[in-house]
Amino acid sequence: MKNGKKYAESLKAYDKTRPYDAAEAVNIVLGNAKAKFDETIELHVRLGIDPRQADQQVRGVLVLPHGTGKTKKVLVVAKGERADQAREAGADFVGAEEMVQKIQTENWFGFDVMITTPDMMGVVGRIGRILGPKGLMPNPKSGTVTMDVARAVQEVKAGKVEYRLDKTAIIHCPIGKKSFGNEKILDNFTALMDAIVRAKPAAAKGQYVKSVTLTSTMGPGVKVAYNKG
Repeated sequence: MKNGKKYAESLKAYDKTRPYDAAEAVNIVLGNAKAKFDETIELHVRLGIDPRQADQQVRGVLVLPHGTGKTKKVLVVAKGERADQAREAGADFVGAEEMVQKIQTENWFGFDVMITTPDMMGVVGRIGRILGPKGLMPNPKSGTVTMDVARAVQEVKAGKVEYRLDKTAIIHCPIGKKSFGNEKILDNFTALMDAIVRAKPAAAKGQYVKSVTLTSTMGPGVKVAYNKG
């Protein structure tokens, strides 16, 4: 695949072989985000652990200081008082069995995050094979199976992100939009990196953070010098 002219020009603007300190890297990435839309800024972190081992998993959630710049649509599967609380908190869709049936029969996925209460997991579990591959299955570890649905909705709306290790030992996560500017992107970068370092498994040996890269949706990656993990 041949890269575009803007991408090629961006590569000339910095040395892609060397790592930059975080503030410099953010500045370069924002300068290279030249698309006509508000590009998403992404963080990619390669860790020195084995994702195949159960005791070396890295997964967590974090409300970024300045959010992600994207408003996520939230579906809450709950009944009674919890359903009312979800509506008041700003959930986009609220229901019980009928919402699960809608997904199952209509292949409806008009939401980005599903939140449910523990008592409804039996119902939601019926469509686990549909939700799982799309990364939409509620999970207590990500805070999406909870009795405090109002708080869960508010956190998602405020810019909560879930970070988790993929099969190649890399974490991929959005940390904002180009329009945020340097300071907000740097704040979000620092908050997420601190969370990833705190999540270091006890079984991890050797160098934990192998490499850190920042990129924009259409721009090339910029290496970040990071030696705290």
